[in-house]
Amino acid sequence: MRFLFKLKRQTALGNGYIKKGGFTLIELMIVVAIIGTLAAIATPMYLNIKDKVRVTIAISDIKTIEKSLLVYYFDFDKFPSNLAAVGMDNLTDPWGNPYQYLPVEGTPKGKLRKDHFMVPVNSDYDLYSMGPDGKSVAPFTAKSSRDDIVRANDGGFVGLVSNY
Repeated sequence: MRFLFKLKRQTALGNGYIKKGGFTLIELMIVVAIIGTLAAIATPMYLNIKDKVRVTIAISDIKTIEKSLLVYYFDFDKFPSNLAAVGMDNLTDPWGNPYQYLPVEGTPKGKLRKDHFMVPVNSDYDLYSMGPDGKSVAPFTAKSSRDDIVRANDGGFVGLVSNY
C-alpha cells in the first residue's frame, strides 16, 4: 500500500518533492516596485488635474458674477459698490477665499489690478480670486499675484495671471 501511495505522488509531482504554491520574495518585490512606480506617476498627474479643475471652477464663478454685475448695471446704470448688492457676497473660490471685487469708481488707483506695464487692466471693475495661496497684490508681476484668477480687459480675458 505504501508503495502505491509513493508511486502516485511521484507520478503526480514528477520527482517526489511536494511543490508548494505561492510567490517568491523576488516576485513580491517586483510587484511592489511596479505598484510604487505607477503611484509615483499617477499622483502628480492627479494633483495637476485637480488644480486645473479648481482654476476652471474659479473662471466659471467669475463669469457668473460678471453676468450678475452686468444685469445690475443695466438696471441701475452703475456698478454696485460690493458683491452683496447682487447676492454674491457669500460665494467663495475653490480654495475657500471670497472673490475680490473692486469697482474702479471710488477705489484708490493703487488698489486696482495692473498689468506688466503698471496700467490698470479694467476700466469698469476688478474681479478676481486670490488663487491657491490666498494672497494678492495689485501688480500682476508680483510673485503672490501669479496664481490669481482674474478678469481683465473689461471681461475680454478671464484666467490665470500667469497666462495674461
